[in-house]
Amino acid sequence: MMDEWENWQKKRHAELAGPDSWLGLAGLFWLEPGLNGVGSGEGSIVLLPGGPAHLGDLLWQDGRVVWQPADGEARELQTDIGGQPSVVDFQNWSFFPVDREHRVAVRLRDRNWAASLSFDGVDCFDFDPAWEIEAEWQALSPPLKMEVPNVSGDLKVVEVSHRAVFQVAGQAVTLLPMAVGDQEVFFVFRDRTSGKESYGAGRFLGVSPAVNGKIRLNFNFAYNPPCAFTAFATCPLPPPENWLSFAVPAGERKWVKPV
Repeated sequence: MMDEWENWQKKRHAELAGPDSWLGLAGLFWLEPGLNGVGSGEGSIVLLPGGPAHLGDLLWQDGRVVWQPADGEARELQTDIGGQPSVVDFQNWSFFPVDREHRVAVRLRDRNWAASLSFDGVDCFDFDPAWEIEAEWQALSPPLKMEVPNVSGDLKVVEVSHRAVFQVAGQAVTLLPMAVGDQEVFFVFRDRTSGKESYGAGRFLGVSPAVNGKIRLNFNFAYNPPCAFTAFATCPLPPPENWLSFAVPAGERKWVKPV
C-alpha cells in the first residue's frame, strides 16, 4: 500500500505541474443566452488577456454551444457534462465550456502558467495505515435527498441511497457519498484539520465501490479540491452530515501559493 500511495503522490504532482493544471486557470465566464463575444476588447463576455479585440463569438442556444471564430468556420463545442470538453486554442491560451446545473461557463487556461508560478508540489501527512478503514455500506430506504452547495453559492440536489458507517476511537461515524459510480464512490468531507493543516473548505476522497456490504475508506488518499488551487473552480462543499468532529491527519495538506 505504501508503494501505491507514493505512486499516487507522483501522479498528483505530475497532474498539478502540467500545462492543463488547475493552477493555470485564468478566468471563469458565465455565458448568456445568444451570442457571447470572445476577445480582449471591452464588452467581451469571455475576456482574453491579449490578442485581437474580437476573436469570435460563442453562441449558446437550445442547449448547444457553437464557436464562431471571426476568421474561420463555426463548430459545435461539447461541454464537460459527458466527459472531456471541446477546447479552443489561441496562442498559449485555451478555453472550453463547462456545464453546471444547466448553466454554462467558459474556463480560460494559460498553458504557460508555470513560467510565472513556482510549483513544488503539495505536502501530505505521513502515511498512516490506521486511516485505512473498512466501513459498513448501508442502504438508505427511502433514499435521502441532500442539498449540496458549491463555492459559487449554487445548490445541487443529490440523491443518496447508501452511507458508509464506521468507528473512530469508539465513536460511530457516518459519511454520505456525493456520487456513486461503477468505478468509484466519491466523498466530500471536512474535519478538525480543515482550515489549519488542511484546506479549509474540505477535501475529496474517491474509493472503490463496495463489495459484500463493505467499503474501504483510505483517508491517506484524501486530496485537495480544485478550488484549493484556483478561484475559477466550482467545487462542491461538504454537506453538514460530512463535517467530522475529529482530526483526520492523513492525505494532502493545505497548499500555500508562493508569494
